[in-house]
Amino acid sequence: MEKIIELKSVTKKFDGVTALRNVSFSVNKGEVVGLIGDNGAGKSTLIKTLVGVHNPDDGSIEIHGKLVANWNALKARQAGIETVFQDKALCPQQSIVWNIFMGKELSYPFGFIRQREQIEVANKLIREIGFTSKLIDAESPVGNLSGGERQGVAIARALYNEAELIVLDEPTNNLSLNETQKVFDFIYNVKKSGRSVLFIGHNIYHVYDISDRFVILDRGEVIHMLSKEKVHTADDLMKIMRETIKGH
Repeated sequence: MEKIIELKSVTKKFDGVTALRNVSFSVNKGEVVGLIGDNGAGKSTLIKTLVGVHNPDDGSIEIHGKLVANWNALKARQAGIETVFQDKALCPQQSIVWNIFMGKELSYPFGFIRQREQIEVANKLIREIGFTSKLIDAESPVGNLSGGERQGVAIARALYNEAELIVLDEPTNNLSLNETQKVFDFIYNVKKSGRSVLFIGHNIYHVYDISDRFVILDRGEVIHMLSKEKVHTADDLMKIMRETIKGH
């Protein structure tokens, strides 16, 4: 199976404190990986390392099997790694199309925006990832959308940026069951397109429902990895997580 990104024995320290210790971790093409762990487990540091905010102090990072030196945010984006954080970084007062193209507008040689083309591209993107309501199109204000739909806009923006791997940080936090299902539908469609998702969440039931594989992090170390085939229910996953952390 083709690996989009692979961390090998990665260690990261801050002022003498080890935030990540010998972390080996990968995401394969076309899969959803659930990253779980208690508060302080090191999830934020791992995410920031994946997206190039942090360069490892030790260990290596490979993209599609090729070693990358001096890892940084630019190289991560060039590798097709995009992050949707909890705040989604959207402008509610603006339209969906404006939010998707923000900072990467299509323009003519003299700087005029190719508005019609942007609208067409945005409409195609939101339909591809699962927006079905005829009341929503590229020119709809983001402020009129639900929480789950706003996640969809952020995911569509990542796809416009040619993402191969989308890192979703707590995407279902504070969402109703209906809105959570909308987010799941968006993720399913991303996966169907051959792209990958790293799903970080505190809600074990949500992580279980959407993920193909699980990675358990504790105190900066990957302490367990297992496929969904080996876990029958979310309660089983929670039990495994607790027992693994307790024994670590």
